[in-house]
Amino acid sequence: MKIQHLVNVSGGKDSTATYLLAMESGREFRAVFADTGNEHEWTYEFVATLHEKTGGPKVETVRADFAARLAKHREFILEDWPKQGFSAEKVARAAALHTPTGNPYLDLCLLKGRFPSRMAQFCTEELKTIPITTQVVGPMLRSGQVLQWLGIRADESANRRKQSRFNRHESGSMVWRPIFRWTVDDVWAMHRKHGIDRNPLYDHGMGRVGCMPCINCKKSELRAVADNFPEHIDRIAAWEGLVAETSRRNSATYFPALTDPTDSDRPGTYSGIRQVLEWANTTRGGRQYGMFFDEQPGGGCDSDLGLCER
Repeated sequence: MKIQHLVNVSGGKDSTATYLLAMESGREFRAVFADTGNEHEWTYEFVATLHEKTGGPKVETVRADFAARLAKHREFILEDWPKQGFSAEKVARAAALHTPTGNPYLDLCLLKGRFPSRMAQFCTEELKTIPITTQVVGPMLRSGQVLQWLGIRADESANRRKQSRFNRHESGSMVWRPIFRWTVDDVWAMHRKHGIDRNPLYDHGMGRVGCMPCINCKKSELRAVADNFPEHIDRIAAWEGLVAETSRRNSATYFPALTDPTDSDRPGTYSGIRQVLEWANTTRGGRQYGMFFDEQPGGGCDSDLGLCER
């Protein structure tokens, strides 16, 4: 039976190089992008026009839908929270916010009553892996074998170096990492070979392409977001207020507790994105501003499907 090929596209450099490599192979393939609802507009444009620039297949977009889960949890809030002593005003407001906003990332956080973190990085699974698996890979498997092409390189992180180039995924598909041994220079060379300009976010201080900003971003990346795209900081600040109203503890911050070391001075209260941004412009543990800023260790999604690029 004919093998069906699927390339996962994030809008970043590595998945773009993988898409171009699939084109060079001469194989027929599909490409898919998972829209989290927390992406930069340049990434949406880059993904939407990739086929026009390359002559390859149009990238299909999938989005998570939390309408049913929000409705079920709304019923739980209305029934259970009054028994736990929450005020009628708190219950009514939280229940009212359990209505789909049309933004998957925000809907997921309203449902959870919190934002994801490194220790609970549910964003990748809920917003990318599950939608791609259920909406694209699952239906494809009914017609035969599926091989997913992943833009993962070994030198991205220690965890990614441990991955194999080829393995079976729990979805039932097979996964292949064709650029696993490539360097970043190889990736840019592939772009130049096909005359493809890279996602412009890389030219504006972004070390990764994905959520804007990613919960694992470095201090320098957060500063770059604030300097170049302050409207995205405003959006996250507004989201923090909304998600806090669906939280049992009346607090929800985009970055986890103790991201800002000064949180330890205020037990029980955590810094919102504006406070963390203020800290990102300091050195010496957040106590002093400097001309050249130290960077916190960068993290990133280590999904075996490589759905977040770093």
